[in-house]
Amino acid sequence: MSNPISGNEQGAVPAIVTVTVNPALDTSSHVASVAPDHKLRCSVPIYEPGGGGINVARAIHQLGGKTMALWTCGGAIGHFLGNLIKQSKVTNRPVLIEGMTRENLVVTDESNGRQYRFCHPGPTLSTFEEAKLIDLVKNLDPAPAYLVISGGPSPGLSADFYTRLINATSDDCRVILDTSGLAISSFDKRPMYLYKSNIGELGLFLGRTLQSDADVVESARSLIVAGVTEYVVTSLGAGGALLVSENKVIQIKAPTVPIVSRVGAGDSMTAGMVLALSRKESIDDAFMWGVAAGTAAVMTPGTQLCHRSQTEELFARLRQPIEER
Repeated sequence: MSNPISGNEQGAVPAIVTVTVNPALDTSSHVASVAPDHKLRCSVPIYEPGGGGINVARAIHQLGGKTMALWTCGGAIGHFLGNLIKQSKVTNRPVLIEGMTRENLVVTDESNGRQYRFCHPGPTLSTFEEAKLIDLVKNLDPAPAYLVISGGPSPGLSADFYTRLINATSDDCRVILDTSGLAISSFDKRPMYLYKSNIGELGLFLGRTLQSDADVVESARSLIVAGVTEYVVTSLGAGGALLVSENKVIQIKAPTVPIVSRVGAGDSMTAGMVLALSRKESIDDAFMWGVAAGTAAVMTPGTQLCHRSQTEELFARLRQPIEER
């Protein structure tokens, strides 16, 4: 099997590098109506690269930025995924693994517009394969200004994997973590720059149930005080998002737009933020870019991500006084 790497993978390392431990081939389709015990005749499938860091890299590319995606690649599905990433023009470096890269399925019921997402667990990485991915990050030259670790972990991933991955970065590299299924005990005291989550993920990270915006703020502050991260950004669904730092809290309500698909909104939000930060914009403006990109993503069908023109238009709408307390 040929190595599915994009054409300029040996060029200079860009300012933003993403890491996807458990990527996926995202397949989306439509069906007239979802019903049990029947053959459901679906529309022609659409195949797109998937997995948090890969999606973040694709969204950055669509927003006009440059990035490199590091990801694990296994089997025929991994090879197919690599070709799709190459077609998307995103620079990438795969780590070849023995297991088969997973495939996810998104089906839209045309009778009611509801969307069903079927997500497989993915392969288990060996200790050697974990080390290969960490060494790839450690040996990036030059080291990136931002490392985005995004997407869920692989089954059976070592408990200290993310700590080792973060510790492999240079001291001046800002780490942004956007993943689920982790506990705060998984991290040592080297702080991340930004931890991005939704309410459920933040609660799981801290081992508690969050009921309100006030709970989110208190929990985010506890991470900052503990030295885990400098900033926490939490998606609130229809309530927009919260940015919490040591000395302020900012909430932005997402603009009202027609919702076509919520797939990729979180990854687009992360992409908007890190791209703005890499361009030396303030954390407040980067937060606005993130909300704009995340909102733009829900306007696109299937597993598509944010579009640049819509993101820029939404950012312009958000450039007005925001709630600060």
